[in-house]
Amino acid sequence: MSNPRFSRMERVNSIIKHVLAEEVELLKDPRLEMVTITGVDTQPNLRNATVYFSTLDLDHSEPARVALESAAPRLRRAMGDQVRLKYTPLLHFELDHGIAGGSRIDRLLQSISTQGDEGEEE
Repeated sequence: MSNPRFSRMERVNSIIKHVLAEEVELLKDPRLEMVTITGVDTQPNLRNATVYFSTLDLDHSEPARVALESAAPRLRRAMGDQVRLKYTPLLHFELDHGIAGGSRIDRLLQSISTQGDEGEEE
């Protein structure tokens, strides 16, 4: 039998992620172009939530984080309007390193594959 508290937190995280992803798309800040909300980890007491995001270009990750932090009050207000929770958590933003690492591995594998193809032609 699964822990009902755990599944509740999964549902809360999923709903918050969905609401924040929609709200980030509505923001007009150019630093937030190509930013994706990849996950949310809310504390069980609902006081704080870590929001994970990714960008296509890692050089833009810090400006994107700053833009998200400055938009946090608006995002939190939208979340409070759309999600019925006892508390509306404070939002903290972190780059999702898993996606960035996966992209780096893909590039390395492609370069190895390209080098291998060049060696076979000789």
